[in-house]
Amino acid sequence: MNANVGIQELRWYVLRSKPWKEAALTKFAHSAGHEVYYPSIPANPVNPRARKIVPYFPGYIFVRSHLGKAGRSVFHWMPFSQGLVCVGGEPAPVSDLIMRSIMTRVAETWQSKGLEVKEFGPGDRVIIREGMFEGYRGIFDQYLTGSERVRVLLEMLNARFVPLEIDVRLVEKLSRQRSMAA
Repeated sequence: MNANVGIQELRWYVLRSKPWKEAALTKFAHSAGHEVYYPSIPANPVNPRARKIVPYFPGYIFVRSHLGKAGRSVFHWMPFSQGLVCVGGEPAPVSDLIMRSIMTRVAETWQSKGLEVKEFGPGDRVIIREGMFEGYRGIFDQYLTGSERVRVLLEMLNARFVPLEIDVRLVEKLSRQRSMAA
């Protein structure tokens, strides 16, 4: 058998874990000789006894395997596993490009010690840049204790303001010029 064929068939796959068992599944898969990537990020929970490190993709880890040699059932019957993610009944490989992108984003999050911090002050004019409220403008109210969420007062019809709790990453401070144009 050509050695290049074996290398070409070594691919990344997504492995589903039982709820909150990503770390245990990672340890078990690694001890069984599989290359494993468990993307996790730091968290700032409200409860001081809650986890300080959480999965980037809750319920999933990545394994790099040659399925022709290892077989699908190895992952299905592994403790803490719910099997490989399949599309059309076949395990769906994840490209190396996507894996590098995920690894880069997770590394950036660790370097910044969690989710990116933005400097907002009460009364700052903001705009929602993603999600169902994309494009809405409002006024920054406050950071919510122990989380990466903030409260924004959204401008609605008739100059009414409605409070909205939203992920800080979805909010952008309006520049003075953009704010005046509104």
